[in-house]
Formats: sequence, C-alpha cells, structure tokens
Amino acid sequence: MRRAERFVVQGAGPDDAERIGTLLHVSHPTLMPAGYPADVLAGALPLMTRANSVLLHSGTYYLAEARDGALVGCGGWTFERPGAPGAPIDPRLGHIRHFATHPGWLRHGAGRALFDRCVADARTAGVQHFECYSSLVAEPFYAALGFAHVEPITIDVGPGIDFPCVRMIWHLTG
Repeated sequence: MRRAERFVVQGAGPDDAERIGTLLHVSHPTLMPAGYPADVLAGALPLMTRANSVLLHSGTYYLAEARDGALVGCGGWTFERPGAPGAPIDPRLGHIRHFATHPGWLRHGAGRALFDRCVADARTAGVQHFECYSSLVAEPFYAALGFAHVEPITIDVGPGIDFPCVRMIWHLTG
C-alpha cells in the first residue's frame, strides 16, 4: 500500500517536543543499526532520541506533517555549530541539525521538503554554505541533496559516548 506523498512543512516550537521525541524514538532505533554496532547505539540512542530544546526555540527547526496530521519528519538549521555553544558564529555558514524521517515515510520527499525549507530560510538570512555532521546511515541522503563528503569525524554525544559521523558541506547557489 502506497502512502500519500503530500505533507506540509511548518515551524516547530517547544510545544512540539513530545511529538518530535516520539518520531525520534521510532526513526533512530529502526534506521541506525544499519551503520552502527549495538554497543555504540546503546549509549547514543537515549541521548539522540530527545527533542533538542535549543532547536525548538531557534525558529529554524521544522516539522513535516502528513495530511492526517501525523508527524513524518523533522529537521532544521542553525548558525551555531553542534556541540559548540558560544563559539564564534560565521554568518555565511549554517549547520543542518537533527533531521529524522519516520521509517514508513522514507523516500517520499519529506526530508527533501524539510531541507528545501532550510535552504529558503537560510538564503534569506545570508547563509552561503551548509555544514552537517551526518550519521553514517544518513550520508547517502545528504549526498543525494548535493552535500560533499569532507572528512570522517567523531562527535561526543554524551559522557564517554563517541559517535562516528561524516562532516559534509553544501554550497547554496542562485
């Protein structure tokens, strides 16, 4: 059975934390095992499946909802580099943040629609490049959007929890 491919992208706020947490609890444990060993996920998933309060207050974090109101995706961008609060901001560089898609909605365009919203809003804000710290599982998604692989990195998602990722870059044009 093919799901409807129509949805709406709208801004997220603090009141959406529970819905986003529910989506993250479905998405990450289902999709991440394809790229990570169980011991890495055991420590990382409890931290990664929480809605990020900073993002929910940013004004640049979005939801993709199906016609029936079901949350099928989330994601956004900030000027702040993940894991570096208070670091100097480059107003030309935006950072893609905490994207997730419901496993039943993969390849239906929700992630692309969320990214397109990020691009439109970031372009208006003067952003010229996006950087993302992609999970190993999401790297093909970001590559399909036009992101280039820069280097493998490891991010600290919590005390003693190192999570292998890929730093990627994308240049806004036009």
